[in-house]
Amino acid sequence: MSTETGHTGSEGTSEQVAAQTALSTAAARNLATTTKTPPQMQGITSRWLLRVLPWAQVSGGTYRVNRRLSYTVGHGRVSFVQTGAEARLVPPSLGELPVLRGLDDQELLAELAGRFTQRDVEQGEVVVERGAAVDQVFVVAHGKLNRIGEGPFGDAELVLGVLADGDHFGDEALTETESTWPYAVKAATAATLLALPRQAFVSLRERSTALQEQVERYLADAAQPQNRKGEADIDLVAGHVGEPALPGTYVEYELRPREYELSVAQTVLKIHTRVADLYNQPMNQTEQQLRLTIEALRERQEHELVNNREFGLLHNADYDQRISTLTGPPTPDDLDELLSRRRRTKVLLAHPRAISAFFRECNRRGVYPSNAELNGRSVAAWRGVPLLPCNKIPVSDAGTSSVFAMRTGEEDQGVVGLHQTGIPDEYEPGLSVRFMGIDDKAVIRYLVSAYYSAAVLVPDALGVLENVEVARHD
Repeated sequence: MSTETGHTGSEGTSEQVAAQTALSTAAARNLATTTKTPPQMQGITSRWLLRVLPWAQVSGGTYRVNRRLSYTVGHGRVSFVQTGAEARLVPPSLGELPVLRGLDDQELLAELAGRFTQRDVEQGEVVVERGAAVDQVFVVAHGKLNRIGEGPFGDAELVLGVLADGDHFGDEALTETESTWPYAVKAATAATLLALPRQAFVSLRERSTALQEQVERYLADAAQPQNRKGEADIDLVAGHVGEPALPGTYVEYELRPREYELSVAQTVLKIHTRVADLYNQPMNQTEQQLRLTIEALRERQEHELVNNREFGLLHNADYDQRISTLTGPPTPDDLDELLSRRRRTKVLLAHPRAISAFFRECNRRGVYPSNAELNGRSVAAWRGVPLLPCNKIPVSDAGTSSVFAMRTGEEDQGVVGLHQTGIPDEYEPGLSVRFMGIDDKAVIRYLVSAYYSAAVLVPDALGVLENVEVARHD
C-alpha cells in the first residue's frame, strides 16, 4: 500500500509541474560571459565650479595677489555668542568695524564689547529716523532690517539695502560728531541689535592711549586722496587748455599683499596584489579603484573651493559685494542687483534648491529664464549669464543658502583657480599618483594627492546673494 501511495504522489507532482524540455537559463548562465558595467558612484556631481574656473599655474607653490594701496578697511561681519535670549559680541570680531581695523589689544576690545547694550525690535519698528543725529553704532545680532530712503520727489519710500546678521551701521558715530542719518532703518523682521553709544566710546578713548592712536591712524588714512573704490588716488588733470603745469604722480602698491598657498587633499589607495594580478579582466582593478578615488578627491576639492575658511569663495567675498534678498526667496530683482555690482559677470552658481526657488519666483511673475551655451551644452541662464548648480554651496538648517556671481580669469581681474602642473608622478593636471610600495601583507599602496586653491584678484570679482530662502512654497 505504501508503494501505491508513493506512486500516486509522483503522478500528482508531474501534473502540477511541466516537464523541462530545454536547458534552463540558470544553467546556461554558467557558460555565458556576463556583461558588466564599470563601478558606479552616486557621489559624482557635475562639478561646474571646477569646469568654469580658469586655472593659473603656481610654480612656486604660492600665489601673490598684488593690488594698489587701498585706504578702505574694515566692513567685515561681527560675530556673536548667544545664550538663551542674550547675545554677546565676540571681542576680536570688533576689528571688522572700520575704525577698529588692526587693533590687536584684546583686553581693550573685550572692554569695548562689554559696553554694547542689547535692543530687541519688532517687525516694522523704526530703529533710526532719517535726518536724526548719528550718536550710536548698531550691530545686527539676528534678523533683517531695511535701509529706507525717499524717492526723488519725496513721495515714496525706497529700500536702499538690507542689513542682516553680523552687519553694522552708524560707524561714523565713533569718529564724527555732527553727522546725521542719510536714511531710515526699519525692521523687516523681528530683530536683535547691539548698540554702542558714542559717549561710551569717547569716554573709553579718553583714558586709552592705544584707542586714541588707533582712531588717529584711521582718520589719517581716511584723509588721504582716494578714488571711489578706496584706492590711493592717481593725480591727473583733464579738459585743460594752454600749457598748465601737469601734476606728477605714481601708483602706490600694498606693502603686504595677500599670498595664497596651494592646499592639498590626499588619500592612500590600497589594492591587494592578488586582486591586481588575477582579477584584471575584463576591467583593470587598479584603474577602476583609482578612477573612483580621483572622483572623490575632485568632489572634495570643489567643496574646499567653496567652504574653506582660508581661500573658499563663501568666506572670501568682500563685505561690499554681499547683499541679502529683499523678501527671502531669490527673485529676478535680487539677481539683477547681484549682477549690477560687477562688470562682465561670467557665471552664477547656486545650490540646486536655490535654483528651484528662483524658478518658482519666475513662475509666479510669469517670467521665463533663457538658456545659454556653455562648453557645448545648453544650460539655464539669467540675463545671458549661465546659472549653474553647485551642491557644495551649503543650505543652513533654517533653509537658507547663497548664490555666487563671478567674473573669472586673470585678464579680467576675476576669480582664478590655482594649481601646479608638472609635479612628480602627475596623473592629471595638479593631481599625482605615487607608488608607495608593497607591505608585508602583500597590499600595494598608492599616495593620491590633489593640489589646489583659489584667489579673488579684486573684490568686485565675486559677489554673494545671502539669506536665500529655498524652502518657501507659498
